[in-house]
Amino acid sequence: MKINKLITAKGVIFLLIFSILVFIGDRINFSRLVGAENQFFTLFQFFGPVAGAFLGPVVGVMSVLIAEVASKIVNHATFDLVTILRLTPMLFAAWYFGTKKDKLSFLVPIAAIVLFVAHPVGRQVWYFSLFWVMPIIIKLLPKKYGDRIFLRSLGATFTAHAVGGAMWNYLVPMTPQAWVALIPVVIYERLLFASGISASFVLLNTLLDKLDSKTKSEYVNVDKRYVLFRQSA
Repeated sequence: MKINKLITAKGVIFLLIFSILVFIGDRINFSRLVGAENQFFTLFQFFGPVAGAFLGPVVGVMSVLIAEVASKIVNHATFDLVTILRLTPMLFAAWYFGTKKDKLSFLVPIAAIVLFVAHPVGRQVWYFSLFWVMPIIIKLLPKKYGDRIFLRSLGATFTAHAVGGAMWNYLVPMTPQAWVALIPVVIYERLLFASGISASFVLLNTLLDKLDSKTKSEYVNVDKRYVLFRQSA
């Protein structure tokens, strides 16, 4: 989708809806990040990547960045290095969620694995980075499987995890034992995040489809397969 569609009335309305959701989600903590004070996963993790599907990967990434920065400003967040860098994982997740098979979808998790294993601590727990093979496998699946909403959501949340995990290894001192202890937590959290992304996509998809029918024109990219209460033609 072209960038100029973001500044149309409908694009602005979507950005406003999305920004409100980000603002609310950012204020509700879900779980604490290990190794740093006052850093949390929030409800934003449950819907952040979906903008890439509705606006396309480029504009979707832009909308996520705008919404994230605006939310941080409104919430009076301190823009230290960790906070700034934590903006990036969801940008890559939105790109992943909004694209089919592209080079970035493969290069990002591969780069994350290489960077993680290159670190002295990461090298001792190299198998932790095997989580980040998941987005690659999903993109390589036949379309009828890889395009399923839950698998796309799983790939997106593990892409965010790959970017965040690789950065975290260099920013926050952690022992190999701490990384090992995170393995069951990662499985639990990422399955929850993928479920939340799937559900939020279906709900937003249905809402935008209703807006399309009211305005009699295309609003944003709506996937008719995931519209609730869809009436037969």
